Amino acid sequence: MPIIDAYFQKLIELGGSDLHLTQGQPPKVRVHGSIKPITNEILNEQYLETMMREICEPRAWERYKEKGDLDFAYQMDVDSRFRCNYLRQLHGYGAVFRIIPTKIASLEQLNIPPVVKEFGHMRSGLVLVTGPTGSGKSTTLAALIDYINSNFNRHIITVEEPIEFVHNNKKSIITQREVPIQTPTFSDGLRAALREDADIVLVGEMRDYETISLALTAAETGLLVFGTLHTNNARKTVDRIVDVFPSDQQSQVRTMLAASLRGVVAQLLVKKADGKGRAAVNEIMVSTPAVGAIIREGATQKLYDVIIGGKALGMQFMDEAIWEKLRDGYISPMEAYMKAIDKNRFKAFLPPEDAAVGVASGGEDK
Repeated sequence: MPIIDAYFQKLIELGGSDLHLTQGQPPKVRVHGSIKPITNEILNEQYLETMMREICEPRAWERYKEKGDLDFAYQMDVDSRFRCNYLRQLHGYGAVFRIIPTKIASLEQLNIPPVVKEFGHMRSGLVLVTGPTGSGKSTTLAALIDYINSNFNRHIITVEEPIEFVHNNKKSIITQREVPIQTPTFSDGLRAALREDADIVLVGEMRDYETISLALTAAETGLLVFGTLHTNNARKTVDRIVDVFPSDQQSQVRTMLAASLRGVVAQLLVKKADGKGRAAVNEIMVSTPAVGAIIREGATQKLYDVIIGGKALGMQFMDEAIWEKLRDGYISPMEAYMKAIDKNRFKAFLPPEDAAVGVASGGEDK
């Protein structure tokens, strides 16, 4: 048994989400959003290198030594799988491990708004699931892919770095490809998918011009493309896609995006008021003729009004979703304030002792 498995078992025991191993530091875990050490031992270079090499393919280890970064997945046992990131830091080696549930939760279990299922019924277009790192985008997408897999006969290709959730074929055929092991880059995997009789392509990260450009083309030519971006809401998502392109192409890109975008699901994780874990809150934008017109004219500030007015279609503004969680006593006023876009709306609910802290750390425009 690899030495590192003892640390993974401790992580599971504590109900944590991430394990941090850093040369010169004690091992630490993140539990319900907070990081704390699990022992007082300081990890030295030799011990940490031994642990890291044990679970890593020799070829991948050489690449890590050369580049200083590496992403891969490690399965400890049938119930425990981890996303692994190796890095070099000021004092030497470092590694962060995120636990990946081997059982894929359903959209209902994750409390994702029902309208998200409708994106799985579509035959073409672009659906973006967005949010900061660690906001559960992969978990939500895995649930949506599993819903499609359980209900439709499709060929689904995923291009991921690394493969987190492993899908077994149900009604659909699922082909999972890992960057850079089975395909060199996201754009290479997406380009190849156009020749592989795919119905649906999941792009683990749309982070560069080439990948975003190919995703738009694939969505326009009849594939249903799911992608992720590190943006916090629908407006910023549209702006990010357009801003990736040179200014002389942006008008054409807005037209392409207006035609192919089917929806945006922005996601944040909030700490529950009872201290028992975290839950997702979502902003949902469903594409309509009004959304298309706004994207074409580049007036994304108007999307706010469309989302607020689109409740009947399942649309939801992020601050509204946070407000509902606060109203139901699901999250604390401070958590609502820190996660909200419009801080002023939530400031009045802060206890006096938290109000000063909130204003000092929050800022009005976050």
